[in-house]
Amino acid sequence: MADFDPSCELCEAARFTHWYHEDDVCWIADCEVCSVPMVVWKPHGTEPSAADLAHMLACLTRVGEQRFGAEAFTIDREMRQIPTHFHAHCRDAEWFRLRQVRRMSRYTGVGTDRVER
Repeated sequence: MADFDPSCELCEAARFTHWYHEDDVCWIADCEVCSVPMVVWKPHGTEPSAADLAHMLACLTRVGEQRFGAEAFTIDREMRQIPTHFHAHCRDAEWFRLRQVRRMSRYTGVGTDRVER
């Protein structure tokens, strides 16, 4: 496992959309494709330790509860578009239907109020 891959979009961690959380293990921001919260493991790789995985999923669950309400979402760990870097999405029941019409958020700082474009 490399800590960083310069060709990986998730390693780049560009701040275009709203960022909910960041710490030494992960960051959580709105996915540029589907506009739902996505947790990304900071090191480049696909197999975080059990402790890192538990931490990331707990953080993503907290963000999901804030954004969608308790039990109004599921955690999707399928890494479709970037299979070489661990990430997971927090999807509400309407995500697929609304993925192309939801307004994209914009970056205003980590942990600030979510603002749409």
